[in-house]
Formats: sequence, C-alpha cells, structure tokens
Amino acid sequence: MMKSFCLAFGFVLGFGIKLAVGAESGMPQLNPEFWAAQIFWLIFIFSSLYIILWKIFLPRIMNSIENRKSKVIGDLNEAQKFKENAEKKLKEYNKIIDDAKNEAKKIISENKKKLDKDIKNKKQKFLNEIKEELLSVENEIQNLKKSSISSVNKIAAEISSEVIKQLIGSEANASNVSAIIEDISKRKMVENQ
Repeated sequence: MMKSFCLAFGFVLGFGIKLAVGAESGMPQLNPEFWAAQIFWLIFIFSSLYIILWKIFLPRIMNSIENRKSKVIGDLNEAQKFKENAEKKLKEYNKIIDDAKNEAKKIISENKKKLDKDIKNKKQKFLNEIKEELLSVENEIQNLKKSSISSVNKIAAEISSEVIKQLIGSEANASNVSAIIEDISKRKMVENQ
C-alpha cells in the first residue's frame, strides 16, 4: 500500500510541477489562470498530509500512548502489589516482635518464679539447719549445765565439808551438806530461768 501511495504521489507531484512552472510573469497566485492548479495542489498537499498523519503518525502516536498507558497501569498495579506485600511483611515483622516480647516476658516470669522458689527453698533449708544447730547447741548447753551442776555441787560439797571441818574442827555429815547445796542450786536455777 505504501508503494502505491508513493508512486501516485510522485506522479501527481510531477504533473503539478509542470503546471506550476507554467507561470511566466507576475505573481501566479493572483493570476486566475493558475487558480485551478493552486486549488489542486492545496487539496492534494493537505489531503496528503491528512492521510499521512491519519494513517502513519496518528496510529503510532495512539499506539505509543496506549503502550505508555498500559505500562503506567501495570507499574501502578505492581507498585500496589509491592505496597501490599510490604504491609504484609511489616505486619508479620510486628507480630514476630510481639511474639518474641511475649515469649521473653513469659521466660522472665517463669525464671523469676523459679528463682523465687529456689531462694525460698534455700532460705527454708538454711533456717531449718539453723534451728537444728540451735537445738543441738541448746541440748549441749543443757547437758553441760546438768553435768556441770552435779560437778559443781560435788565440788561445793567437798569444799563446804572441808571449810566446816576447819571451822568447827570436826567433820560434817557429807549427805547433809550435799542436800543443802543441791537445794540452794535448784533455787538459783529456778530464779535464773
């Protein structure tokens, strides 16, 4: 089609040049003899320009506009997908962070409870050991008191007997002296408690 159009255009151009060269004097635009050729060329050139624009350039421009429009729409759709994907990833990231925080709080709480329980158990064990030690010491003290009281009573009885012997000159009854010393020590023990 393009070849036939170019061939027709060349033929018409050659015919028009022959008519246009025919003006010999003056301005041919104002000479009514050339008006038919001028009208022909005017119609031909503007029709040719119209056809060229309509058939060649306008479809290319429209095609380019459509391509750009579809590319822009495609890019906008892709950008929207990326935005939705980014929002989804952000939500997942925030969820992971929240889950990690909750898990950390849970672990800290469990470890704190475990630590508190361990401290309480060790404290109780320590207090029990102290109580046992105190009971043992108190028993030792009581045993020591009992054994020392009898030893002290025995020593006091011997000293008292010796003192009485030296003062009076005769020996005192050892059982009476022991009974008196035991009575005095019992009263002192009751007063001290």
